[in-house]
Amino acid sequence: MKGGDEEVATPAGPPQPLDWKFSQVFGERIAGEEIQEVDIISAIEFDKTGDHLATGDRGGRVVLFERTDAKDHGLSRRDLERTDYPISRHPEFRYKTEFQSHEPEFDYLKSLEIEEKINKIRWCQTANSALFLLSTNDKTIKFWKVQEKKIKKISKIIADPSKAVGNGNVASSSNSNSPKPFPTNGVSPDRSCNHLGNDISFPPGGLPSLCLPVVTSQETNLVARCRRVYGHAHDYHINSISNNSDGETFISADDLRINLWNLEISNQSFNIVDLKPANMEDLTEVITSAEFHPAHCNMLAYSSSKGSIRLIDLRQSALCDSHAKLFEESEAPGSRSFFTEIIASISDIKFAKDGRYILSRDYMTLKLWDINMDSGPVATFQVHEYLRPKLCDLYENDSIFDKFECCLSGDGLRVATGSYSNLFRVFGCAPGSTEATTLEATKNPMRRQVQTPSRPSRSLNSITRVVRQETLGVDANGNSLDFTTKLLHLAWHPTENLIACVAANSLYMYYA
Repeated sequence: MKGGDEEVATPAGPPQPLDWKFSQVFGERIAGEEIQEVDIISAIEFDKTGDHLATGDRGGRVVLFERTDAKDHGLSRRDLERTDYPISRHPEFRYKTEFQSHEPEFDYLKSLEIEEKINKIRWCQTANSALFLLSTNDKTIKFWKVQEKKIKKISKIIADPSKAVGNGNVASSSNSNSPKPFPTNGVSPDRSCNHLGNDISFPPGGLPSLCLPVVTSQETNLVARCRRVYGHAHDYHINSISNNSDGETFISADDLRINLWNLEISNQSFNIVDLKPANMEDLTEVITSAEFHPAHCNMLAYSSSKGSIRLIDLRQSALCDSHAKLFEESEAPGSRSFFTEIIASISDIKFAKDGRYILSRDYMTLKLWDINMDSGPVATFQVHEYLRPKLCDLYENDSIFDKFECCLSGDGLRVATGSYSNLFRVFGCAPGSTEATTLEATKNPMRRQVQTPSRPSRSLNSITRVVRQETLGVDANGNSLDFTTKLLHLAWHPTENLIACVAANSLYMYYA
């Protein structure tokens, strides 16, 4: 600063709520169209750059989308530098390719049918313009490489030498009008031929019967190839896979164990967490989700059905029976009921981009945890508080066991999660923020928009009461909600305010 004066930045207020707009939809369902079970999307994931998006469905297929708007703005670099205003366009994606990742299997030893449904997809580091990703069903993880391959198309072999001139072959011309007879061994009785060797010779006019294939075009096709299969390591259903920041290892988690794999070794893994007791009757909790720290390759977190999150350090011991930190919220006295443990079960956890915070989703709330403060969450966002009087009904129709995912924005200022009736909620988590937006996965996301509360952690009773009466189809008894349409899976673009969310077999994208 000039003259030694320093400018003191005044603290800025919380960011303004975002104005969300519809961007794109893939696989839009026509009114009255019956949804096939195999077409329902069960996993979604952006890569680190945000240029690619992958989805997996219950039919075992993986579909890839690529970003198109960032590649070409229609202007040269020099023209872009001359413009006085930035070209602002929201991210747009197009279909890239798809492949069959998993097939239905049958475990004959356990008489167990293994469905092909994709549970999780994780992107790996790219190399030589090839895309790499991991996909898993209940039992088997696969490592895929997707790369463009040039495929040459060969035209029919031209038998007429006069038409083969453009191919540059030796039969481009002939001095004689009538072909001369040659023996089958290719040696001409005419001794004036050009000898190329003791056994091979060609006449001066060439061979009129020699025809070469012609390459007419070259097409580039995307080819997906399974590089490795990581199997036979989990007795229970795999619920999570997560890449390590070292680019060499990843973890897979089922209900009781977490295994550490090397990407290059498919026949061996190391068990690093084992919750299985000697007597299964002593089992009190199971693993529900696990994720590596985005920056520290020795740290990972996993959540449990009791509503706790454990942070473990791989440097402490080979088998991480003890945790480095435990994050859990003590229940209020007198609030315990039959449903307490069920609704406390964490269905998903995500690290913030910088690794400082962990976002967790249980049935009723979103919680934001600071990894340096294990006394309790730094913020709690009420998502399903209005459903508390209906927990008995939710238990009867199994909706209480629905596993909703959560996500954070790249700048860490907002969080999002799904709900019923294809609704999803976006909350501001910056200090002082009151942002709490409810959107619907349709082409008009704001049509069910209602007044946001003054505090993000406040109960949403007033909001959901309006939404429920207007759109959720309350019956005469006031207890009929649309639990069949649920938005379980969503992902936030790593660098921009773009949310991709799943409504059954449709993929919707919204930008702000």
